[in-house]
Amino acid sequence: METREKIIIIGGGFAGLQLAKTLNNKNKKVIVLDKVNHHMFQPLFYQVACGRIEPSNISFPFRKIFQNSRNTQFRLTEVKEIIPSQNKVITDEAEFTYDKLIIATGCKTNFFGNKDLESKAFGMKNTQEAIGIRNHVLLTFEKLILEKSRSDDGNWNIVIVGSGPTGVELAGAFSEMKKEILPRDYPYMNFDNLKINLVSSTEKPLAVMSPEAQQKSEQYLKELGVNFMSGEYVTDYDGDKVFLKSGKQIPSNNVIWAAGVVGNVVDGFPAEKLMKNRYIVDRFNKVKGYDNIYALGDIAYMETPKYPQGHPQVANVAINQAKNLGKNFLKKNISEWEEYEYKDKGSLATIGKHRAVVDLPFIKFQGFLAWYFWMFLHLMLILSVRNKLAIFFNWMWSYFNKDSSLRLIISPNKKNNTEQ
Repeated sequence: METREKIIIIGGGFAGLQLAKTLNNKNKKVIVLDKVNHHMFQPLFYQVACGRIEPSNISFPFRKIFQNSRNTQFRLTEVKEIIPSQNKVITDEAEFTYDKLIIATGCKTNFFGNKDLESKAFGMKNTQEAIGIRNHVLLTFEKLILEKSRSDDGNWNIVIVGSGPTGVELAGAFSEMKKEILPRDYPYMNFDNLKINLVSSTEKPLAVMSPEAQQKSEQYLKELGVNFMSGEYVTDYDGDKVFLKSGKQIPSNNVIWAAGVVGNVVDGFPAEKLMKNRYIVDRFNKVKGYDNIYALGDIAYMETPKYPQGHPQVANVAINQAKNLGKNFLKKNISEWEEYEYKDKGSLATIGKHRAVVDLPFIKFQGFLAWYFWMFLHLMLILSVRNKLAIFFNWMWSYFNKDSSLRLIISPNKKNNTEQ
């Protein structure tokens, strides 16, 4: 009886999940390892942070996804080390051996080595961080209504660092929240004092998009009242003030860092296997120097004629690298394997209701049509029909009522060790 090849996938993000789905119910033994029990649709984290949708609407349990699979298993555990010489993965709970190993650990927030920023500012790369932002911002207003004064100016400044899609979308959502929602929840507070600050190291927002998209997104931000600070760099944050390279300071207790990402590298590989904190891979996503170890998505550094500096760290690259590798794994001969090349399908971002920008290879457009296109595309990418309907209902409710009912403050219980 033929022994099935054992494939370990580390990480259940866009790349890891797509590879597992491509290999689902095939003649392979697949084990997915992840430190959380669900896949997360990261492009909509900002809506969780702003209380527009529930975390469960964009989270999909792995065991539900593979409930009817005959060959795919999931293990909830955190990978600590890889020992390539022994074909072994070490986790905090167990050890796993493999015939082929796929690293799809994605990225984490890049604080560029600044420990103060890392400990005091909020990142937004997982569900817990998005919920943390929502809790912290809402608790700020609960605190203000009790104080009944502006004793701490930091409470009245939300600072978002980074003007990529995440930063721009957050700024737009908080601005709409300031205008439409918060005055209803706190009718005796003057939200004219609340400032949404978007700090950008570039002159225009959405620097990776077309000049038309950059210009229009800046216009939208100004229309929404966002304080767009171009050409500025954050040098430090002490929990009370944001320090800028220009010498300016912004008092703030709500700082969200969306200024970059860095690869989630697993211990066990020498430095020469890495470039820009990503595993160096060939055109088949095979890690340099290994015959049975592969890397996918954000964590993979692949140089091609079209992308000599590596591919952009976006979901489309991760998904299509995984599809290509999965198809290659299912071919009988390695000689039949196909190399990967990224086909840019475009980029898009939304900056509030009826405000969005879309860059496609064949057309660029902005405004309400772009906004509807953004909504449709993201809705179609959601995994389950149930979640599609839940998100669609929440969006329609917010569209017509300019409100949502999802502003729950969910904090962990604090154990009281004091004797009664």
